[in-house]
Amino acid sequence: MNKFQTLLEKSNVVIADGAMGTMLQAAGLPAGEPPVVWNAEHPDRVRAVHRAYLDAGAQILITNTFVGSRFRLAKHNLQARTHELNRVGAQILCDEIDRAGVDVIAAGDIGPSGELLAPLGALSFDDAVAGFAEQARALIEGGVAVIWTMTHSDLEEARAVIEGVRRVSKDIPILASMTFDTRGRTMMGVKPETAARSLLEWGAAAIGGNCGSGPEEILAVIQKMRAVAPNAILIAKSNAGKPEIVDGKTIYRATPEVMAQSARELRDAGARIIGGCCGTTPAHIRAMAEAVRGSGRQAVGQ
Repeated sequence: MNKFQTLLEKSNVVIADGAMGTMLQAAGLPAGEPPVVWNAEHPDRVRAVHRAYLDAGAQILITNTFVGSRFRLAKHNLQARTHELNRVGAQILCDEIDRAGVDVIAAGDIGPSGELLAPLGALSFDDAVAGFAEQARALIEGGVAVIWTMTHSDLEEARAVIEGVRRVSKDIPILASMTFDTRGRTMMGVKPETAARSLLEWGAAAIGGNCGSGPEEILAVIQKMRAVAPNAILIAKSNAGKPEIVDGKTIYRATPEVMAQSARELRDAGARIIGGCCGTTPAHIRAMAEAVRGSGRQAVGQ
């Protein structure tokens, strides 16, 4: 039995971590710099974020590799460092979990390519699969127990990630969440129901939504997915409200109390993995953990 299955058997609701970018920006990450570079340049600051989420009660933590594919790194002429930055990112997280001595899962984060797949764009499906396989290989070599592909709008790109991961590992669990932020659909027009059926058919161990416009939106996603896939392990990892630009900075207005109430509603709607995305902090995650199952640290591994 893999670690993911074991965790699900021990916990009715599994708490995932919150935002990485929000935390690194607060730690000094310059605007426009890819966060994944800090795995090599400031590993202590990345490690501190992981530790804060561990202390808040998170049971699944995600590597600092959301923009770690060669496609995203190429925009900064860093594609040659794809393997290095992803493997180091995985090692940082796994080492911090080992140091904490808790029963927590390290998930390798694979985000969107930032490109459009053919025929809408220039990226071919085969090239996408190869690029995502490269990233997955580095994350798995770094020690992650699951791969979490997230924030996709295009189902074909999500399929490319899943195929890429399977080129590297035939059995590592894959968690897949998409972003439904355009009138209940992804930017590419995908409905939650369609995503649920497709992602499960392609072998995802858990499915759901992340990012988006906030708690209310993610609740509808969970409800729609559960209606067509009642036995699926459902993921809810929303932003802390809809992002707003104030004085040139992006802010999120949902407080830890708001996210805690959302966590209860998501649990009751059938979500099994609940966390936060952009704008969420360890304070949000702690409140969410306490809301659904008592003290966050006490509940880890239970």
